[in-house]
Amino acid sequence: MSYDIIVVGSGPGGYVTAIRASQLGLKTAVVERESLGGICLNWGCIPTKALLKSANVFEYLNHASDYGISVKEAKADFSAMVKRSRDVADGMSNGIKFLMKKNKIDVLSGTGILKPSKTVSVTDESGKSTDYVASKGIIIATGARSRALPNLPQDGEKIIGYRQAMTLKKQPKKMVVVGSGAIGVEFAYFYNAIGTEVTVVEYMPNIVPVEDTDVSKQLEKSFKKTGLKIMTNSSVESVDTKGKGCIVNIKTEKGEEKIECDVVLSAVGIQSNIENIGLEDVGIVVDNGKILVNDFYQTNIPGYYAIGDVVPGPALAHVASAEGIVCVEKIAGQNPDAIDYGNIPGCTYCSPEIASVGLTEKAAKEQGLDIKIGKFPFSASGKASAAGAKDGFVKLIFDAKYGELLGGHMIGANVTEMIAEIVAVRKLETTGHDLIKTIHPHPTMSEAVMEAAAAAYNEVIHL
Repeated sequence: MSYDIIVVGSGPGGYVTAIRASQLGLKTAVVERESLGGICLNWGCIPTKALLKSANVFEYLNHASDYGISVKEAKADFSAMVKRSRDVADGMSNGIKFLMKKNKIDVLSGTGILKPSKTVSVTDESGKSTDYVASKGIIIATGARSRALPNLPQDGEKIIGYRQAMTLKKQPKKMVVVGSGAIGVEFAYFYNAIGTEVTVVEYMPNIVPVEDTDVSKQLEKSFKKTGLKIMTNSSVESVDTKGKGCIVNIKTEKGEEKIECDVVLSAVGIQSNIENIGLEDVGIVVDNGKILVNDFYQTNIPGYYAIGDVVPGPALAHVASAEGIVCVEKIAGQNPDAIDYGNIPGCTYCSPEIASVGLTEKAAKEQGLDIKIGKFPFSASGKASAAGAKDGFVKLIFDAKYGELLGGHMIGANVTEMIAEIVAVRKLETTGHDLIKTIHPHPTMSEAVMEAAAAAYNEVIHL
């Protein structure tokens, strides 16, 4: 059987690519070995946000008296939270099924293996293999999985990855989270909020180490207020799982420390799913665990493309989607712009939330740039005070000479909904003065963006 486009993988890169290809009039098929929507919809972005919402609600109930409301003792029903999360994920996956039918995209269920001559061999559950040819191209969108470390072998029970963290049979009393990237701090927040004693171990000097240092310090401060233990400049050397629980051996600046817990969550990043998919047979070049591509995602072999977590760049759902659209539009003969990887927003959905785009203060200084910095705390925001969410701030970094907005960094309630403004104004090359003169509604959290810009130019009103 033949198609114009075959997409291998149906995550946020794959299914979005397939839909755009169909919109462009290309006969399209998607190969998926598990569930439509990939990791993001089934085991990542969406179900984790459902768990985090349950934690948010539980925290509200526990602090209801702060808002003048009397509530009897609230209890976290861990199993019910997990079930709700799975139901949300299932609903989203069914939504992708609908989109596939609506856009007349064939779903080829099974494991896809690349072959020469723009061919994919799909093996179904029964072991039957069928070859499919893509006349215009095959797009590899097989995503990634939890990265395993040699000294942290995941057994799925005592040492787990993010998938098991979403479906544990019972809530652990004590947990050690190794790694403080987005996955690590989101799960740390969730479990701590519902009553698990959580320790986060981070090798770098600050948690969420890719973020601006001020953001990292604020998150650590906010976390510690809730009883979450943070260990930076520390590394897990080994885990003894012989007994009922785990004994975690941690190397710190002051020496070795042992912590007993029920479960260790390994959240030390992800690795691309590029093994055993036929790359070697086709001759596709891989470097450092990533498929090498050009600006429009073509590999070194004509007719084979790759997007998302299998290529260099930020491993984010919205990046994979954008890459897929650019890729397939180029294949269809359009003239899309290459993605500006300097203007990609990143969001972390713990509480307080984190959102950022562009250069950090440290990166800007390392580049020798003359900068202006404006910072506005939510403690000075009327809306934040009314909402009882005063932790955090908005920090903006401008080029001192031309007023270009070099970076935006936020930590606080709902800031993941605010960062798109910064992304948009950066794309439009808006200056700091333009941002100051852009009237923001009052009272809103987003006023802090205008105020932070004003602070950079000594024009701030409410601080």
